[in-house]
Amino acid sequence: MKKLLCVLLAAALLLVSSPAAFAADTGAFAFRADGSFTVLQLTDTQDDHYPAWDMLNLVRRAVETADPDLIVFTGDLVEDTRVGDVGVDAMPGLEGVAVKDIRGNLDVAKTRANVEAAVDAVFSVLEEYGVPYVIALGNNDRKVGLSAADWLEIFSKYPHCVAFDESPDAADGLDYHVAVKGTDGADKFNIWLMDTGLGGISDAQVDWYRETSKAITEQNGGTPVPALAFQHIQVADIGNLFERCEASDEGARRVDSGWVRLNKNIAGGYNFYGYEPGRTSYEFTAWKECGDVIGAFFGHQHVEGFSGVWQGIELGFTYGCEMAKTGPYGFRVFTLHEDDITHYGNVLYSYAGYVKLGTDTVTPEENKPYETPSNRFLAFFAKIRNLFYSLFSAIVHLF
Repeated sequence: MKKLLCVLLAAALLLVSSPAAFAADTGAFAFRADGSFTVLQLTDTQDDHYPAWDMLNLVRRAVETADPDLIVFTGDLVEDTRVGDVGVDAMPGLEGVAVKDIRGNLDVAKTRANVEAAVDAVFSVLEEYGVPYVIALGNNDRKVGLSAADWLEIFSKYPHCVAFDESPDAADGLDYHVAVKGTDGADKFNIWLMDTGLGGISDAQVDWYRETSKAITEQNGGTPVPALAFQHIQVADIGNLFERCEASDEGARRVDSGWVRLNKNIAGGYNFYGYEPGRTSYEFTAWKECGDVIGAFFGHQHVEGFSGVWQGIELGFTYGCEMAKTGPYGFRVFTLHEDDITHYGNVLYSYAGYVKLGTDTVTPEENKPYETPSNRFLAFFAKIRNLFYSLFSAIVHLF
């Protein structure tokens, strides 16, 4: 059934038409006439069947700001369950789509109805703009009792939603890729969508990626086709964008092995948590081996908005859209150029204010590196401040 839906959806792609981004005659995305292709990354809308007004407004503002040819959702379309609703919506105090009986058993039918309503709230906004969008499922999407086939059935109702399954993994994940063709009709760029399930990518999924990527390279005369990879949960390698430091240093964050901070020589942006350096994942090793992935971007952490280059691959987090959690909130925009694909534009935007008050704003972020004041007295007070933040970081790390 899952594979049948995949075939039906793939065939449906041939009927979808977006003048700027989708070539109906080839069944693939294509660069614009000016040689550009814009990708908008949204992540963690993570709401229920009474969605927060500002979450929906953020999605709308993101599309209007980016004017994208393709939208990539990196997971957690819905919130499975949580007590207390911080995001202002039509049902204060309620958060989550899951419906359970008095014994705690999930009512799959009622939960699915809520999931469909939550997804429709977001996708209806996107359908207004007629821009194609692809999905990489997140852990909260996996907690609501729906199979991959269930999700594909929901996605199939939306004309501009492009979602299918290419991988045979036993974990029931939705893993696939879409190509962007050049003016000569050849595949010039790929976008990989990987399903991280409840906790991350399996070796079987990585093996599928490796085999598929190598096949694409062989078809391309032995030259890898450049690609961006998108998934919900980050690879452990993102910790290699951090360096060891002291608790009193600017930007210090607590991790299991001590204190770290974002290495401003290779990365920039805003980070709330610290990540362990020195780790190498099976997936990252496969990216390096295949030589096609030039960047990989994630959601999941909501408040992280940084990126940096490690061993020739850019790794980055994008702010979430869920208003029931604290900000920052935002989205990321990539601009590709057919004549120089590996040097793509990458801008992170933050969303602030309240749509109901008319104070909502969208602002491009600056990757400002931390600085140590040259004045001795200012430097001393900076260390005191840093120690305070470091202590707070250590407390957060415990939980």
